[in-house]
Amino acid sequence: MLAQALQDTLSLLSEDAFHPSLKTHKLKGNFSGFWACSVEYDLRIIFELVQLEGIESILLEAVGTHDEVY
Repeated sequence: MLAQALQDTLSLLSEDAFHPSLKTHKLKGNFSGFWACSVEYDLRIIFELVQLEGIESILLEAVGTHDEVY
């Protein structure tokens, strides 16, 4: 079930990183320049928006609970 939620979130993230259901938000402090989105209540994905060969891409930094990734 968790694996399916993660897969669904990654799929949506690749389609629209700012879809409202992801609750994407910009991070500050030590994570300045990174973004976070929600998979489930306490599961987060930390990522960076980068350019690879002229194409905007998503670079995954971490996946885990709120306490694990922050």
